[in-house]
Amino acid sequence: MKIGGIDSTAIDAMVAQLKAAAARSQPAANLMGAAAPVEKSATKVDFSQALKASLDNVASAQNHADKLGEKFSSGDDSVNLSDVMISMQKASISFQATVQVRNKLVSAYQEMMNMQV
Repeated sequence: MKIGGIDSTAIDAMVAQLKAAAARSQPAANLMGAAAPVEKSATKVDFSQALKASLDNVASAQNHADKLGEKFSSGDDSVNLSDVMISMQKASISFQATVQVRNKLVSAYQEMMNMQV
């Protein structure tokens, strides 16, 4: 059945993909230090572990992009240019996001240090 020019099976497939992605991200979010679903006691969020996990993810994305680039430049037929470019862009975007978070943290720290007590 078509709804507004879009096949309903395509919509169902997209909804299933979104649900699967949400299910996959739930355990990862809890590892990153995000609070679990609302409970009676407050869960403790360890900022240093969340920061380390985030930085490890950025480093692994950069290492993966480098490895793919090396494989492609050495002539490996199992790696195509689009995969290399996509992984490099993902690594670049995650690094830029990390730099922006760092800038916000430094700015917040400086603002707190300038507060009068």
